[in-house]
Amino acid sequence: MVYRTARVALRVTPGQRRRCFGLLRSAGDVWACVLEINAWRRRRHDAPLVGYQALCRELSGSGPGTFGELDSTGARSVLRRFSDAWFAAAKARRDGDLSVRFPRRRRALMPVRWYHGTFTLDGLRVRIPTAQGASPLWVRLAREVPYPVEQVRSVTLLCEGGRLFLDITAEVPVAVYPPGVGPDPGRVAGVDLGIIHPYAVASRDGEGLLVSGRAIRAEHRMHLADTKTRRRAVAHRAPKPGQKGSRRWRKHRRRTRLVEGRHKRRVRQAQHEAARTVVSWAVEQRNGVLRVGNPRGVLDIDAGRRHNLRLRQWQIGRLLQILEDKATLAGITVDPVNERGTSSTCPTCLRRVPKPRGRTLSCPHCQFSGHRDLIAAAIIATRTPGGGPTPAAVVLPKVVTHRRAGRHLPGAGQSRRDPRRPHRVSRGSVGPRRPAPPPGGESLALTARIHNAHRKPGER
Repeated sequence: MVYRTARVALRVTPGQRRRCFGLLRSAGDVWACVLEINAWRRRRHDAPLVGYQALCRELSGSGPGTFGELDSTGARSVLRRFSDAWFAAAKARRDGDLSVRFPRRRRALMPVRWYHGTFTLDGLRVRIPTAQGASPLWVRLAREVPYPVEQVRSVTLLCEGGRLFLDITAEVPVAVYPPGVGPDPGRVAGVDLGIIHPYAVASRDGEGLLVSGRAIRAEHRMHLADTKTRRRAVAHRAPKPGQKGSRRWRKHRRRTRLVEGRHKRRVRQAQHEAARTVVSWAVEQRNGVLRVGNPRGVLDIDAGRRHNLRLRQWQIGRLLQILEDKATLAGITVDPVNERGTSSTCPTCLRRVPKPRGRTLSCPHCQFSGHRDLIAAAIIATRTPGGGPTPAAVVLPKVVTHRRAGRHLPGAGQSRRDPRRPHRVSRGSVGPRRPAPPPGGESLALTARIHNAHRKPGER
């Protein structure tokens, strides 16, 4: 059994929208109160309050109604998120990575999770739990849940780009195949990650797959150009720090959030399409093991402003996670291996080859020529996790299948907006100063009252 999550948009009325955002703001208050408590304890040189059980005891002592309509289950999910983030940062720092920092930033909206037995899922309608005494909150989903109701284990309310979504997590069984049809653990394929080709796959049977990601790259370029144009057009109208923006500024900020959310959803959908293509191809070829080259070493190399931006947009971790999730569901094992030197080694004479400018690798020693991404994937297929090249011969793909990721993306040569139309952006205003610690002791309820006292009028 594996866990899969589907993100479904919500169709809500204005009243339901206000209540949902009230729950997210209350969750942000819980997060801010925990940060404040630890800040006061740090000033007194006391041990931080980070354990999940200790945080839950503080929450139970705060009393009902402290955080609006947010119930105790939703508040505990925020405490669990804080505790996990703190201990993950502590482990990374113990391992020597001092760049990782503990949770310290406030968040206006925090995702809230409810587990099985606390919510009700009835077709397209979901009842979100609320605090005792509050009226029931029913919301409607924009599409059908892709999992059976009995397999759903949790739902998470979140906001992305100004829109409300519900992440529905279910426990899904691993695929079962008839005898002689499913993936064979003895058949291995190599996967090379890249920017132009997110996935290049080569098996030891002479089969290859190239998934083009040029549409994803074009989406990043067009979104960056559109963002720059928006900012240049309204730079002279931006409010000063601390100055309250007008209604037009608020409308433009909302529009900017919608555009950012749409861009992220498009890229995420294209990445899922690419990974699904690779897994479907592996199932057809009956490959039971995918050896994926881990290219994280290139992220530590400073290659200039432009190329560093390309590496940030590459999203290596997400590509690996999506591929591993879909492969596990299909009954395929994913093994990360060292990919160093695979794109610059000749597969016939095994000698070092200068890095080519295009996609074709040409060996000056033995006059071999071939697609460098497929060559890298074929060499990766011969490597073992934690080791170097194996004695097995490198089998280059003779039949290559081409696929394209991101068919839903607009054309790279077409603009999504009128360049003559002005755009407006807004700069965030400076919030109130952090309140001073109380004279003696602290509690989650007292911190919440101080936090609510510093809200802006009408904000809830």
